[in-house]
Amino acid sequence: MYDRLEDTIVAIASAPGAAARGIVRLSGPDCLDLFKACWQPTSVTSQKRFSYVEAGELTLPELIAPLPAEAYIWPTSKSYTRQPMIELHLLGSPPLLRMVVRRLCQLGARSAQRGEFTLRAFLGGRLDLTQAEAVLGVIDAVGENELAQALDQLAGGLRKQMQQVRESLLDLLVHLEAGLDFVEEDIEFITVESLTQQIEDALQTLTRLAEQQTQRSDLSELPKVVLYGLPNVGKSSLFNALIATTQSATNSHQALVSEVAGTTRDYLTATVRWGETTLQLIDTAGKEGLSVGPLATAQTQAAEQLEQARLRLLCLDASRTLEPWEEEQLAIDDPLKVVLYHKADLPLAIAIPPEAWSGAAIEGDGIEALKALILEQLQSTQSHEEGMVTSTAVRCEESLTAAIDSLQQALEIAAMGNAEELVAAELRSALDGLGQIVGAVYTDDILDRVFQRFCIGK
Repeated sequence: MYDRLEDTIVAIASAPGAAARGIVRLSGPDCLDLFKACWQPTSVTSQKRFSYVEAGELTLPELIAPLPAEAYIWPTSKSYTRQPMIELHLLGSPPLLRMVVRRLCQLGARSAQRGEFTLRAFLGGRLDLTQAEAVLGVIDAVGENELAQALDQLAGGLRKQMQQVRESLLDLLVHLEAGLDFVEEDIEFITVESLTQQIEDALQTLTRLAEQQTQRSDLSELPKVVLYGLPNVGKSSLFNALIATTQSATNSHQALVSEVAGTTRDYLTATVRWGETTLQLIDTAGKEGLSVGPLATAQTQAAEQLEQARLRLLCLDASRTLEPWEEEQLAIDDPLKVVLYHKADLPLAIAIPPEAWSGAAIEGDGIEALKALILEQLQSTQSHEEGMVTSTAVRCEESLTAAIDSLQQALEIAAMGNAEELVAAELRSALDGLGQIVGAVYTDDILDRVFQRFCIGK
């Protein structure tokens, strides 16, 4: 992928499934010529300094009539990928989008690989490596906090801090190497006090970033698994059964269980460790209709917990027919939702899909299978919590630790005096570590680890 940058690539860039609008993205030196071979413009609807928008029609061999579309065109390197680039906006029908991609491939483009558009943006200098990973963080964000963190990193929040440290260390290295070049001259390019102070400042910044990286193990950063549903479907019974299966659970208090609907008026939390996974299990108040006072507060808190959840467990009572709200919830396409059919030990009033979980908390039926299901679902998702986008934090851990160690060594050596060459060697080592974090120093292996996590079209 790295030696095929002159290829013109194409892919569907919008989310899977049908929608009012879909996007096909095209990038590469020949994209304008390939595009014009199947495009008839009707009008220019917007003109900017480095881009313009055309309304027009696509001619596809499978269709009798031309397909209306809008083309967002960047004819020069002033684009996301630093190459000529086009985005086609048209009806979001998956078969139509695939036809457009197929036609452009017939004309000479090739299908883009995972993350290839963002890879070109990185190699072209549009983004550094932390910002490229933030693109993935924005795509995979679950909740407003994760989205805000990814957007901050995409805007250069992490890059600016790293760049300031790198520039400071580069300036120090210049002074040290100038002193080494003129070692026989009586010239002091930098004092020991100034040298140690600047190393300490850089070390403090990197140490703070390392602490942010490790803060994801705090309670507030653990993946949240939230039980929700109508009152009296057995959420609290499931909550109690799940926390009773682990000796390392810490919880605010055990949920009160009653035949009276709506017994839980607040949300309850428990921190549990199952195998190698630690998570927060949350029992929310049952979904009510019109609520005021404390009931309204409980509903608001439940909604907030669902927004922050890594996994949402919709609890249904299999011994009674479904309510309209429950049918609405089942119809929602939510990749973080898992449906639980509870009270399955009673006579069934609804059909339970063969692949779905069913059981009874009071009897202990199916609890171990439910734990396994929760762990499996958590492993299939990725969390992007505060500090850095998770993929950046994982990749950066070794390089950041090595840079901190090098600066600590440089500080100790500088304090001894008359060892500028050794200090310079440690600063070079720290700069190499920082260079790997932002992508100033990289290998194909590092790029593979970053961009193979992307989806096609990004």
